Formats: sequence, structure tokens, C-alpha cells
Amino acid sequence: MVKLSKSEEQLMEIIWERKTAFMKEIIESYPDPKPANTTIATLLKRIREKKFIDFKLFGNSRQYFPLVKKEDYFSQHVNGLIRSFFGNSALKFASFFTKETNLSKKELEQLKSIIDQEIEKKKKL
Repeated sequence: MVKLSKSEEQLMEIIWERKTAFMKEIIESYPDPKPANTTIATLLKRIREKKFIDFKLFGNSRQYFPLVKKEDYFSQHVNGLIRSFFGNSALKFASFFTKETNLSKKELEQLKSIIDQEIEKKKKL
């Protein structure tokens, strides 16, 4: 899957959150100082060329919508990170993640609960 730049990811976050958005709505979603219309138009064009979004025409206005799910995009990049930095070992990644991210006791317990649920699912297969 193609990687987005930071500015493209920021724009995609808006589209993912809104589900559909016209240019005006996208610009309104940015914090001040807002980017120029031309900047947003350029980003939209690049993201569309990468096949992350498309649009429907309403008169002269384009309503943009995502073609790629946020979860699919980030899952692809997490898996790439695991391949590149952890020798394709999810176990090494999980070990690193739990030790280096300063998770609280409560967060670690929640993570353990998630893992326990996944173990139960695997037992049923």
C-alpha cells in the first residue's frame, strides 16, 4: 500500500472522521491558521491519484469520500514496521511496545484482557 505524507494523513483523518466532505468542510476542520484552498486542492489531487479518495459531483462542488479504511491503512503500516524493525516478529514488537510505552497498570490489564480474548477465540478454531 502507498504511504501518505504527514499533510496527506492529516487531511485523510478529516475525511475518515467525516465520512464525506466538501472542500469547505475540510478547510473548516483544520485549526487556525487554516491552509490555503490551493494547498488543500493539491493534497486532495495527490491523495486521489494514490487512490485513497474519490468524489461525487454536486453541480460544481466535489464531495470527497474515502476508498481506503483507516484501519486498513494503519494496519498495513504497523505490519510494515513489524517486518522492518522487529524481524517480522509480532512477539518482539509486543514486548517492545509493552516495555517502552510506559503503559499504566490499568492499561496493561486491559491489554492482557484483549490478549486473553484472542486466545479464547483461537481455542475455538
